[in-house]
Amino acid sequence: MTGTMPPRAMSAAPTILRYRGVIKRFGDLQVLNGISLDVHAGEVVCLIGPSGSGKSTLLRCTNGLETLDGGAIEFEGTLLPRDERGLRAMRARMGMVFQSFELFPHLTAIENVAEGPRTVLGMRPADAGRRAGALLAKVGLADKAASFPAALSGGQQQRVAIARALAMEPDVMLFDEPTSALDPETIGEVLGVMKALADEGMTMVVVTHEMAFARRVADWVAVFDAGRIIEQGPPEQIFDAPTVPRTRDFLSHLGWEG
Repeated sequence: MTGTMPPRAMSAAPTILRYRGVIKRFGDLQVLNGISLDVHAGEVVCLIGPSGSGKSTLLRCTNGLETLDGGAIEFEGTLLPRDERGLRAMRARMGMVFQSFELFPHLTAIENVAEGPRTVLGMRPADAGRRAGALLAKVGLADKAASFPAALSGGQQQRVAIARALAMEPDVMLFDEPTSALDPETIGEVLGVMKALADEGMTMVVVTHEMAFARRVADWVAVFDAGRIIEQGPPEQIFDAPTVPRTRDFLSHLGWEG
């Protein structure tokens, strides 16, 4: 199935994100060339493919960090807003976790997590602190609440970043290669937190090069190449019986053997 064909069969769950013919250009370079994809409530959708194929750009378009040059993105049945006020309101319902952790270096872990609920949602500091403490415990960092980012490992900083995104109680979580900047020994702790979120039914769109994670956790996988989705389907199809030679090529170069 390609990006220009009907994206997938209808699901009983409501559609959280709908991409229709999404186009994005940077100057003369067309980075997204007609992306169509549905993400339903409670699903984990993994975006895989070679670097530079448009996966991260699609996430940045999803939360309005980049504007579209064509096509449309709907979030919970409504087109993405174009005005800054509308974008801010929409982003409060989308958690975004980047490759770099982007924590405030002058704030402790618990202060980083509490900042959004306090400043954006207007929560009382004590309530925001309680929420932040509970979320740090959820990601296994209750004992690091008073630590500054510089005192944390990369994996711990990324788990704080996940807790910070969750503190806004988002309807969907967007992960842009969340383990790419981590040492191999800390990748597992971040993927473990993400697996737990998936098991709880969090709707997630994940750009990843961790094929074993995508095979085990995803409900749907979209394979990107040169700004297009060249194949999409359930993980057992993509990883065990891909129908497109370029998909087989990509997976074999990563040493994927099913």
